Formats: sequence, structure tokens, C-alpha cells
Amino acid sequence: MNAPIRDLHTTPRSDWTREEISALFAQPFADLMFRAQSVHRAHFDANQVQTSTLLSIKTGGCPEDCGYCSQSAKNETGLKASKLMEVEAVLADARAAKAAGASRFCMGAAWRNPKDKDLDKVCEMVEGVRALGMETCVTLGMLTAPQASRLKQAGLDYYNHNLDTSPEYYRHIISTRTYQDRLDTLDHVRGAGINVCCGGIVGMGESAEDRIGLIHALATLPAHPESVPINALVQIEGTPQALSTPLDPLDFVRTIAVARITMPKSFVRLSAGREEMSDETQALCFLAGANSIFYGERLLTTPNPVAGKDRALFARLGISLMPSAHG
Repeated sequence: MNAPIRDLHTTPRSDWTREEISALFAQPFADLMFRAQSVHRAHFDANQVQTSTLLSIKTGGCPEDCGYCSQSAKNETGLKASKLMEVEAVLADARAAKAAGASRFCMGAAWRNPKDKDLDKVCEMVEGVRALGMETCVTLGMLTAPQASRLKQAGLDYYNHNLDTSPEYYRHIISTRTYQDRLDTLDHVRGAGINVCCGGIVGMGESAEDRIGLIHALATLPAHPESVPINALVQIEGTPQALSTPLDPLDFVRTIAVARITMPKSFVRLSAGREEMSDETQALCFLAGANSIFYGERLLTTPNPVAGKDRALFARLGISLMPSAHG
């Protein structure tokens, strides 16, 4: 008979060790799922999911060399670069996303870092989306502290800046910015009083130890990210990661579960890669503590399940959509 699982750690802590996180990954699947679900229910409605829609407001031409990204100018993916969208066009997309059921609207620009003049228009977008009663999120690359303050003044709710992978594996994926650069941006965002959205990508050829390292890096931040997107690599032709071996679905579910246990009050978002996942894999992810998804048929440049397909799955699972905090 299995020993009972003790010490659910329902109170957030930032002193997780790699050994503790490794032990979580190594638990029998049923025990891990039970523990993750128990932690999840201590902080959230187990049958509600938060929905975000993601729009690329400035596509392609990025000078970074991220090995997974279609928008890097260094990757031959055939993606045509575009200029920053006009504010009203973005707000039209936000209205459509709200009508489809999204509670948060996320805007992404393919920049290494925004120029101060670029922020004028982005701040207008943030103000306009907030006026619709939606939560706002942007991802614009690296930020300075003054830029983070400007976004906060515009009413930004969340800033997304992922760590991507473990500190040790990072150099195999990106060479044009350091891990510390990413941590510095997170510090600027947190210092401005903006909620942090920060997660990573799995299935990029990393080892199990690297997945432990990614969760450890996230769970030992001074404050846990309010949103933790866990992405399954979408293999894009023309990128260095195009030939990576997909991660076993149960290993992906384990990653979701360990994120839930180690960051109990965070929204854990089932993010990129859902188009390739079965309904059963997604259902296991929700059981493991995922309680947020990207909603809508496109994620920046890659496909995502259409809203009707998600609604049908939610109906089968008895899941309802979480209302916006500004609704």
C-alpha cells in the first residue's frame, strides 16, 4: 500500500530544491495527479478555466536567434515581417475575442526590446482593451524599468516574458540574450507593480533534468509568476528546432502537475501545442492543475484549436469559463 502523501505545500514557497522537484516528477502518475489536484482545489475552482486570446501586433523581423521561433530574422521560415498594427485594428480584434468568450487579451510584438516611441501606441492599445472590460497582457521583449512604469500607468495587467528552458540548456536555444537579461526584465516588471506571466517551452530536445531546472527557476523566483504558460514546442519548418522529438504526452502532463504543486496560486496555462494534443491529453492537463488556455484559432504565427472545439471539450468535461477580473 502506498504511503500517504504529506505536506501539500498549499502555501507558496520560493525555497524549492531541485531534489524536491525531481522527486515530484518521479512520483507514480496517480500519486502526482492526486497531489496536484489537491493543491489546485485549495486555491481555485477545479472546474473553471481562464481564457486568453493572443494577437501578434507586430510580426516577424526579430533580431533574436531563438531556435524555436518563426519570427526570428535568422530563421528561414518564409514569414514576412510586418509593421506595428494600428490601434483601432487591434481593438477590433479584442472586441471579437471578448465576444467569443476570452477574458484576457494578450498582444505580442516581435522586438528584441521596444523603442520608447513604440510604447506610445502600445499604451493606447492597453488603455483601449482595458476600456472593453478585459484584462490586458503584452509581450514586447526586454524592458527597462522606466518602460515598465509607462505600461503600468497605461493600466497593463500582465507582462509576458518566458524563461524558455533551464539555465543550463538555455545556450543551446538562444545566444542573442542571456538568462540574466530575462531575469532583469522580470525584475523591472515586478518592480513596476505589473503581474508577471512567465513560463517555458518543453519538447526542444531538453533532458528530464532540464525540465526540472525550468520549474526550479520559475518556482524559486522571489515571487511566483501570476501566470505560468507551459508550451509544447510547435515544430516550425526553417527553425533549428523543427526536427526535435516531440515530448511524450504523459511527460508533458507531469510538467503541468509539478508546476501546479510548486506554484500553487499561479494560473498554469496550457499554451502552445494544443492543436497537436488529443482531447484526452488536454483533459489530463486540466486534471493536473492547468486552469488557463489560449483561446482562438491562432497563437502569434502558429495554429490553435478553434473556439468551438474548445467549447465542445469544456462541455464534455463540465468546465466553465472564468470571468474577467474587470468584467
